[in-house]
This record gives sequence, C-alpha cells and structure tokens, in this order.
Amino acid sequence: MKKYIIYFFIFLCICFFIPIFFTSPFSIKEVNSNIEPSNIITEATYDYKQYKTVKVLHKSTNKIEEIPFEEYLYGVVSAEMPASFEKEALKAQAVVARTYTLYKIVQNSSKHKGANICDDSGCCQAWISKENRLAKWKEEKRDEYWNKIVNCVNETQGKIITYENKPINAFFHSNSGGTTEIPINVWGGSGYPYLQSVQTSGEDAYSQYSSKVTVTKEKFEETIKKEHSNFKIDFNKKDCIKIKEYTEGGRVKTIAIGNVELSGVEVRTLFGLKSANFKITVESKNVTFEVIGYGHGVGMSQTGADSLAKQGKNYEEIIHHFYTGVEVKDI
Repeated sequence: MKKYIIYFFIFLCICFFIPIFFTSPFSIKEVNSNIEPSNIITEATYDYKQYKTVKVLHKSTNKIEEIPFEEYLYGVVSAEMPASFEKEALKAQAVVARTYTLYKIVQNSSKHKGANICDDSGCCQAWISKENRLAKWKEEKRDEYWNKIVNCVNETQGKIITYENKPINAFFHSNSGGTTEIPINVWGGSGYPYLQSVQTSGEDAYSQYSSKVTVTKEKFEETIKKEHSNFKIDFNKKDCIKIKEYTEGGRVKTIAIGNVELSGVEVRTLFGLKSANFKITVESKNVTFEVIGYGHGVGMSQTGADSLAKQGKNYEEIIHHFYTGVEVKDI
C-alpha cells in the first residue's frame, strides 16, 4: 500500500513541476531572443471617447479626410521629427502633437471650414501618409523607423499637456539656437504663461543650428522696397544697418535698415531666413545673413528635445523643460 502512495505522490509532483518548468521566465526569454525589438508593436488601446477621429484638410488637394486619432499622429510625428532621433524625444513629440491637435479640436476654429486642422507645417502641423513616408526612407530602415514611430505614439497614448486643466497651445519648432522665444515677440498679443524663454544645451551639434543667406545689394534693396516703397539706403554709411533691440531669446526684435525700421520677424520673412536670430554683414557687392536656429523658436525645440534625451531625460522631463507650469495628463 505504501508503495502505491509513494508512486501517487511522485506522479503529483511531476504534474505540478513540469508546467512551471516549461513556462518559466528562462524559457520565455529564449523564445523571444530571436525577435528584433523594432518588429514588436505596442498596441493602441486607449479610448478617446469623443476624440476618436481628426478631420484633416490636405492642402495639396483641398480635400478633407477623417483619420483615426492615433493613426493621424503616426503621420504627424513621422513628418515632423526624424525617426533617427532618440525614442524619448519622439515620445515628447507625440505628446506635443496630440496636445496641439486636441487644442485645435476643442477651440473649434473656423480657420479650415469643416476640418479640425491642416497638413501644412507653416499653418498647423505637418502630416504624411504611411505609404509616402515609407517611400522616403531607405528600404532597409523602413520597418524599423515606422515601428519606432508607432510605438512612441502608442506608448504615450492618451497623454496630453495641460495648464490649469486645459490642453495648451503646444507650439514647437526645429532648433532654438540654444534659447527659446516667448510668443509675443513673434506674433504679438498677450502670449501664454506656459510659453517662456528657456535654454537648452547641445543644439549646436545639429545641422539645423546655423545657416547663411547671401543676396546682392540690388536684390536686398529690391526685396525691402516691395513692402516699403519709400525705402532708401546708403551702403557707404557705417551704420546703414543697425540692430536696435533684441528679444529675451536673443533674436532680433527691431532693426534699422536705411530709412526704415523693421522687426526681426519681418526681415526673416522677407529674406527667407530660418530664424530671426541673425547678424548682417555688408560686403562690397553683397549682404550676408548669418543665422542661428531654425523656426519661430516658441515652445519645444525638436533638436533640443533630442539633445535632452541623449542626456538621459525622459519625455515628461523634456516636456516640463520647454513648457512652464504644465502637467502631463490623460485626456
């Protein structure tokens, strides 16, 4: 009888331990060891309630397309930020883009009749279809980059930036030149309390940091005269061009050129400069602009975000760096 009891006990032990052995962490790890991380997609499961889709105006066709919210963000993030950037920078971009989109929906602006937002970066924020995005990447990088973008959006799903419990107007740009700008110096108005001038190290390591524009003296005069018909300048005078005032972010606020006084933003627009942070040099035949930064300079700098990510900051820390007094919350 004892012999049968012993056999029965051994049988129970085998039944109990075999499943544990085959489902142990070690066996799971070995199964997954051949799977590339870039091929693993994090699923989007967040319920956006009333914000399930975005009505997008495609400027090239003047047609409106209704796109699922997260799918729309895949196209925005992949159009606005290089996929080679650090993952935490891309996550920050995803949250910023989601917030900017929601702000536009909540504001219910009549700017684009029937649409919440457009795909023109000069007006709203850029967007690109998956098909067109993949075509622009090298074939060997397509899956890796697309999956990286999708994961950064999905891993931050539902997250937005708020100030006093409302989504912020989450402006962003390419490169601040080391210091961001307050909106009043770019667009006028009263500005936003969460958009202050902040400094970021490491932006000079990016190609977007500096640029140069050279025009002939004749072209220089002609360009300004198109907007100011009374414009005159004597290039023989030493102070024919003089920067009179700088902004908090180190950009040109006002500049005297000949007999007219212009804002730095207007000069940037007239001559197609990448930033209003510039120096002017008058040469024998030409006028040269040496420019620092890329974009209006307000809100999050994309290269600044990548630089902070390389320094070990996570996406929430990056967001708090560029937007003052905000919270990162679920919709």
